[in-house]
Amino acid sequence: MRSAPTILHLDMDAFYASAEQAAKPSLRGKAVVIGGLGPRGVVATASYEARRFGVHSAMPMGQARRLAPNAAYLVPRFGLYREVSEQVMGLLRQLSPLVEPLSLDEAFVDLEAGGVADDAETARAVGERLRADIRAVTGLTGSVGLAVSKMLAKIASEEAKPDGLRLIAPGSERALLGPMSVRILPGVGPATGDHLRRAGITTVEEIAEAGEDELVRLLGKAHGGSLYGMALAHDERPVVAERDTKSVSVEDTYDVDIHDRVRVRGEVARLAERCVQRLRAAGHSGRTIVLKVRRFDFSTLTRSETLRGPTDDPGVVREAAARLLESVDTTGGVRLLGVGVSGLADYTQEDLFAQAQAAEVEAEAALTALAAGDGAEGEPVPGEQAVESVEEPVAPAERRWAAGLDVRHAEFGHGWVQGSGLGRVTVRFETPYSPPGRVRTFRTEDPDLVPAEPLPLVAAEPPEETGGAATEVGLEAVSSAARAEVGDLG
Repeated sequence: MRSAPTILHLDMDAFYASAEQAAKPSLRGKAVVIGGLGPRGVVATASYEARRFGVHSAMPMGQARRLAPNAAYLVPRFGLYREVSEQVMGLLRQLSPLVEPLSLDEAFVDLEAGGVADDAETARAVGERLRADIRAVTGLTGSVGLAVSKMLAKIASEEAKPDGLRLIAPGSERALLGPMSVRILPGVGPATGDHLRRAGITTVEEIAEAGEDELVRLLGKAHGGSLYGMALAHDERPVVAERDTKSVSVEDTYDVDIHDRVRVRGEVARLAERCVQRLRAAGHSGRTIVLKVRRFDFSTLTRSETLRGPTDDPGVVREAAARLLESVDTTGGVRLLGVGVSGLADYTQEDLFAQAQAAEVEAEAALTALAAGDGAEGEPVPGEQAVESVEEPVAPAERRWAAGLDVRHAEFGHGWVQGSGLGRVTVRFETPYSPPGRVRTFRTEDPDLVPAEPLPLVAAEPPEETGGAATEVGLEAVSSAARAEVGDLG
């Protein structure tokens, strides 16, 4: 383990909620909860104002509404969060080639590898400069922990929250960890914590006093030995710049159980398409298709099929998922569906047999048409009666306005949806650079109101609201990432 606190851990403060507050001036300083808004939705993140009421991540949304009935409840806008995350990760990569992202809002950085710090003083200076740069570039705050190991740096950043910096001086680690709960150590979840508590071990110091042999007896050789070492502040894990993606998947939880088999098939096909979109965006293909089904009784089934070679073809993934669905009984109802692809590769292997088969079918169809007659294109084949093609009128899809999403009005400019229902949608017109804006209500089908892309949280030159001259964006232009991911939370 190194002798200087040159491992940095950055954790953005209430990231999703803080981004929404930065984007929406009327929500600054107020309770904001982000997540799936349906009856089975869960909280993705809550602002510090909402946390005072007891709201926290992974809490059922219904419980959150009871604790904080006056909070603003919004769907996540993952497109915006990814853009901000890329800005933050770019700042980290300026410090070192060894940056290990853990999520959109959290990462480790090896400052020593970047040559920017070699002792406590220079490490602290780098951490303070990073916090200032993040605020200048994104308008958001992040908490920084500095220590000699990843475990300690993460503990330090947690203690620094919100919007602070904590450096754990070398040599003080044991004294710091001793009185802390065993849950502070990596790998100690509720089950392990309860197991240790029943053995009379509740603090890190008591783990160290129990000894390695006792920990191995209680938890097994690998887990017990690792936990004992961490209780002594030993953590040799390096900062790893690249993490190999093992799988890509999407899933949706439904507010009401699905009983209609036809709809289940349709949902699986839709999830397969979304999964392939993510697969291609990541530049991967995969060999193993996985279907996940959670039934009405909360039992969860997974089925998988391994192909002859990796693919990123939506048709192949869709058909494989459909085959897997045939082996699952869904008559009692389905509350969650998911489709994933694993066994990832950076190339695709075309199914030549399938292509040849498709070519044969096309050739056979062409020969059959020729044999039937020589009618010109658009004319009936001799002996057949011409049938006029009549297109059935298609009813326009109902426009849905989820709370928190961006919109633009031809007259009033940029705003965001506060709520909708009973054929009406309420919009607050404001931008990240304006004072809190006015609220107006429209018909959900108002042609002057269209979805819009999120605005940057920080702009060198704030855009002017030009009313009717503003560029409109069609319904299909709503952030695909936001729409794709809302169901996953919900």
